[in-house]
Amino acid sequence: MPIVVRLDMMLARRKMRSKELAEHIGITEANLSLLKSGKVKGVRFSTLEAICDALDCTPGELLDYVPDGDTPP
Repeated sequence: MPIVVRLDMMLARRKMRSKELAEHIGITEANLSLLKSGKVKGVRFSTLEAICDALDCTPGELLDYVPDGDTPP
């Protein structure tokens, strides 16, 4: 899939656990796990905004575009 979710990387940088983020933004850990793994078809802007606010980052730091066939860095 061309869109790569880098939520794990940002959580590690911020020294925050998934459970803590899920509670902070008001979604289930299961839904956050699906988002982290890239197994979702979409994400609401309000959810993306809440994640960016909680992690003090931008959407561009969480999402990356890697064309099919390329290896993500």
